[in-house]
Amino acid sequence: MKLILMLQQSTKRLTVNDIADKFNISRRTVFRDFNALSELNVPVTWDEYKGYKIMRGYSIPPLMFTTRELATIMVGLNFVKSQIDKTLVEDAEGVELKIKEVLPDKLKEFMESLKKRTVVDPYLNFGPEKKEGGNWYTISDAISQNKSITFHYRNKSNDKKSHRKIDPYLLVFYGDHWNVIGFSHKRTAIRNFVLDQMSDIKISDENFVPYGDIDAEALIYRSEETSRKIEVLVQSSALSRFEANLPAKIIKKEEEKSNLFRFAFTFDNLDFINEWLLQFPKTVKIIGPDELIEKRTRLLEEMMKKN
Repeated sequence: MKLILMLQQSTKRLTVNDIADKFNISRRTVFRDFNALSELNVPVTWDEYKGYKIMRGYSIPPLMFTTRELATIMVGLNFVKSQIDKTLVEDAEGVELKIKEVLPDKLKEFMESLKKRTVVDPYLNFGPEKKEGGNWYTISDAISQNKSITFHYRNKSNDKKSHRKIDPYLLVFYGDHWNVIGFSHKRTAIRNFVLDQMSDIKISDENFVPYGDIDAEALIYRSEETSRKIEVLVQSSALSRFEANLPAKIIKKEEEKSNLFRFAFTFDNLDFINEWLLQFPKTVKIIGPDELIEKRTRLLEEMMKKN
């Protein structure tokens, strides 16, 4: 497969030496691979002076998977099907059916075995009921064309809707909801929008030119005017889980003492990060700001109150 792709993508013919050097194999192996391609009726052409190329217009057979590649696909599909977004789950199931229809029997049995015995993210998979996640596909279409979109946006606090227009830069899926990050024409600034609060999404005829290259990391971790610096102490036993799941970019990490690390990061919603930190009741201690410590105290008091 790699040899076919290499031959298709090359703008010139390739010699046996070119291919041997690329894959770090012997010339004998290259000739053996070309014999195999010939048996598969792949139309490889050869020129005595220039080398090999694939005949123009040849399409790769659609599903030349190894069992390892198929296992990787199944893990990916199972991950998508475990998510909360109903449309993602349905699309993943559709992809799975299409793949299964054209697989040879041996690979089909392998795929069925993996489906029954491989579970990704079981608490999401078997847990909450799936919900509509928003029209992510229309937005992805607009992003691919660099076109602005218009929509109505519902305010969660008062349920009122307002008309918005944005240049969509990035789609982000956070595990239970989709977000789109883009330039808001109303605020003349980069803003974040939750897809399940968006309705009547339409792609406009207006093209936009992003300012410079789209930096996904910078857009996701950008600092808002309302962001606050937060400092916490994390025990080493919770280190990997804390770093892997923290919904913010770490700006400082240093070892305070043996088995204890000090972290600093910025976040614009103290109520959210306060509740998020509750999953580390004994292994993470809030150092600052004082407002966050006060919120933690009030939240715990509220949780302890009897109805």
